[in-house]
Amino acid sequence: MDPVPLATGPGAPIAEARYSRQALLPGFDAAGQARLAASRVLVIGAGGLGSVTATYLAAAGVGTLGIVDDDLVEVSNLHRQVIHGERDLGRAKVDSAADRLGQINPRVRVVRHRERLDETNARALIAAYDIVVDGADNFATRYVVADACVLESTPLVWGSILRFDGQATVWWPPAGPCYRCVFPSPPPAGSVLGCAEAGVLGSMCATIGAACSTEALKLIAGVGRPLIGRLLVHNALDQSYGEIPLRPNPRCALCGSEAMVTTPGEGILAACAPPEPVGERLSPSDLQALLTHDDLVLVDVREPDEWASGMIAGARGIPLGTLATAGLPDGDVVLYCAGGVRSAEGVRILRKAGREARDLAGGIAAWRAEGRAAEAAPGA
Repeated sequence: MDPVPLATGPGAPIAEARYSRQALLPGFDAAGQARLAASRVLVIGAGGLGSVTATYLAAAGVGTLGIVDDDLVEVSNLHRQVIHGERDLGRAKVDSAADRLGQINPRVRVVRHRERLDETNARALIAAYDIVVDGADNFATRYVVADACVLESTPLVWGSILRFDGQATVWWPPAGPCYRCVFPSPPPAGSVLGCAEAGVLGSMCATIGAACSTEALKLIAGVGRPLIGRLLVHNALDQSYGEIPLRPNPRCALCGSEAMVTTPGEGILAACAPPEPVGERLSPSDLQALLTHDDLVLVDVREPDEWASGMIAGARGIPLGTLATAGLPDGDVVLYCAGGVRSAEGVRILRKAGREARDLAGGIAAWRAEGRAAEAAPGA
């Protein structure tokens, strides 16, 4: 394969000892290392995938690494976002990441973009880099990044993880499809869980993040066969890997012959935005006070495999997908889920069917955060 055209000039002098093992590989000799030193890679997110990807790109000698993130380090990040430590709690993730990358390889220039990437700044940010690695955790950002990369003719290395599953590919038309070719529109709000709702095995970030960093290095050096037109899928529970072929959509609104998208996220951002909660939302204290009421109908709308981790006492398990046909008894209906996304959608479903309901803001995570107990599900 041909290497990615670089937007920068000659790279910095090679530190032979540092890269000696890598330099034994075809494509990573002195000329290849100079290409790495001259390259500019933008990493979207300093979270789980971004931590791993940025670490290995810095160690390999990528000359400029841009990190986009507007978030702060929280304790719940630490099990998977390994670029941060306990002493970084409360710091901006871009600052924590930049400090760590500087320790790994002080020859790498780290550019901190402490801002949220959206449709107003995506093209300007991406235009300054040769390759983008997307480790975003939400659909709105994924579509904006994917659109901007096509509009700027920039290859996009993409990874996604959830629970025990991961995916990776390279979106780069016309050599292969773009993100919208395969996913022309986002899923309905609340239909796909995030890590905060469904959980994630931290080491999945290492598996998929390593695949993403390898793809970026291959594109820079011009070696091997990149994941263009192929979706790598991995399941950690049976340690399996597979591939799904991906094809361009000639009618794609972004890269097809009749493309209409000229602004990142055009026509799609409203669908990605979470819907506003409907009506009153209960706090854990509010729900605690209701648990003694005889007419309370408390419903856990998570999936059955989530109930084993514990349910609020007195709750009945009814997955969100079957809620509309569940035939709930008369009473004061209160829904809850893991973090409050699915329960809010459940309230909308029931109200559309003419049944009043409320939900627990923050879900069972908020309930537990206040030290309240959750008991094992019946039969678990």
